[in-house]
Amino acid sequence: MTAATPTVLEEILRSTRAELEQRKLERPAALLESQLEADRGAGGSDDAGEGPATVGQRFREALERPGMAVIAEIKRRAPSAGSLREGADAGEMVEAYVRAGASAISVLTEASRFGGSLDDLSRARAICELPLLRKDFIVDRYQLLEARLAGADAVLLIVGALEPGELRALREGAESLGLAALVEVHDRPELERALASGAELIGVNNRDLRDFSVDVERTFELMETMPSGVTVVSESGISEPEQLRRLGEAGVDAVLVGAALMRSADPGEALRALLAGSS
Repeated sequence: MTAATPTVLEEILRSTRAELEQRKLERPAALLESQLEADRGAGGSDDAGEGPATVGQRFREALERPGMAVIAEIKRRAPSAGSLREGADAGEMVEAYVRAGASAISVLTEASRFGGSLDDLSRARAICELPLLRKDFIVDRYQLLEARLAGADAVLLIVGALEPGELRALREGAESLGLAALVEVHDRPELERALASGAELIGVNNRDLRDFSVDVERTFELMETMPSGVTVVSESGISEPEQLRRLGEAGVDAVLVGAALMRSADPGEALRALLAGSS
């Protein structure tokens, strides 16, 4: 923490860690580990030909298919935007996104500021075969276990929220559990840290988490130095087909769209129009 007024991100991380400690008391990590082993032994996905590596691989593969992939997000509110769709039913949102042609679905599970939950992720998994991303403020292996048990294929790791050693440990920990790690950056120094950690799946957040300002040009700036072989997702501030066309021309593989869909009177139709207009 800085001596100055905490940033929005710092405040979120503080509350995340406090809530995490409470969850650990209620359900110790050892219990989650044993539950994961029990699920595998009972004939879960790992024993049905979909091993730990396969689960994470299918998230990245979904983003690398020809054309611009869209990760459609479920979030009810946000610190930067206020209420987006209070009371939204996660199951209904998932069904709408699937019908509209989403390549993957992001479920924002942070509760206090975004109105999400792990139950949303579990429900999405129960009714959807698309790859699922747990989007949250991941700071501990415990959250990786939660994500895997709830049915996630991938987790978000935010470079600005983690020390280099933490980032590498969590990325490797995610992969050991079969989860893909979408490593989120905002500027060149963060991109360098992400690449140094071994990340090959990079999310460029066009929103500055220190003050929540948005500028989609950040993705184009970082694409100038993005190495080959990296799968790139542009996040935040995306609402128009023309943005998808430009990002695709710049070499971006996928976009993550949340607020623009959640604000729409018909999120599924909004996604359908976004995809149709970008092709």
